[in-house]
Amino acid sequence: MHAFDVLGDPVRRRILELLADGEQTSGAITDVIRAEFALSQPAVSQHLRVLRESGFASVRAEGTRRFYAVDPSPLSEVDVWLDRFRGFWDQRLDALGTELARGRRASRTSGADKADPPEKRKTT
Repeated sequence: MHAFDVLGDPVRRRILELLADGEQTSGAITDVIRAEFALSQPAVSQHLRVLRESGFASVRAEGTRRFYAVDPSPLSEVDVWLDRFRGFWDQRLDALGTELARGRRASRTSGADKADPPEKRKTT
């Protein structure tokens, strides 16, 4: 299954978001997904299986409990695909960074004027 086929499903994306915060039990994942998407436990299990089989998640058993974690390997396929589009937003993010720096400089300059008593301010 292609990475975008896996990520195209909102339930699987949400499960990956949960796993991005750290390892989770299948029960904890099921509780969240059932509450947010009103899915049955077997339906959640199917989504977990897709994530496991496609390599997006790994599972380890501890007694009767199953712990899931993100496996970042398939995300590299997504990263490679997105790379050709990064230029569209990198330039805008650089421009935003410049504007934020200008705003901080302006704020410091105006803040310094307010902090100095009128008799200490330079007049031109």
